[in-house]
Amino acid sequence: MVCCMPGVAFVPTLLVSWSSAAFIISYVIAVLAGHVEPLVPYISDTGTKPPESGVFGFMINISALLGVITMYIRYLLIEKQNESSYFVGSSCNMFSLCVGLMGCIGMGIVANFQELSVPSVHDIGALVAFGSGVVYITLQSIISYKSCPQWNTYLVCHIRMAISVISCIAFIPMIVFALQISMTKIDWTPDEK
Repeated sequence: MVCCMPGVAFVPTLLVSWSSAAFIISYVIAVLAGHVEPLVPYISDTGTKPPESGVFGFMINISALLGVITMYIRYLLIEKQNESSYFVGSSCNMFSLCVGLMGCIGMGIVANFQELSVPSVHDIGALVAFGSGVVYITLQSIISYKSCPQWNTYLVCHIRMAISVISCIAFIPMIVFALQISMTKIDWTPDEK
């Protein structure tokens, strides 16, 4: 089975490394081109104008693909573990996979519809990506607890749940503050609200 092949553990590491590089490279290009201020711009702001928009879109699309592969491997791993000791329903595992895949589709939407070109589509993609990501992480944390102590340690479960809680907490202000912004604009002057 694919999930048990040697080397598949490299895929999540590649996902995190590639995604981090996508954000950092587009940030550096955007700052050097003078398209964003260096102090904590939105991720989407660093991928809005050429040439960084091309790099951002390309790299985030690959991140979305790596996310799909990672989630599918996790799905297969849980299915395989369930064969020897049943701990979670197959429908729950499938639902978790589908939610995760929705998040990857949201990432693809964010990558391909720049913030200033098509803001409503970009924002919907971001909402789908982040919202699905929070739900996916929470579901995976619950599945991890159900598989204890045979397939996970409680430490791993606690770390996953802490990440889930932090994600949920961060998601709420993201929605609140996004609703307060009436227009998308990168270049602000000090006298503007």
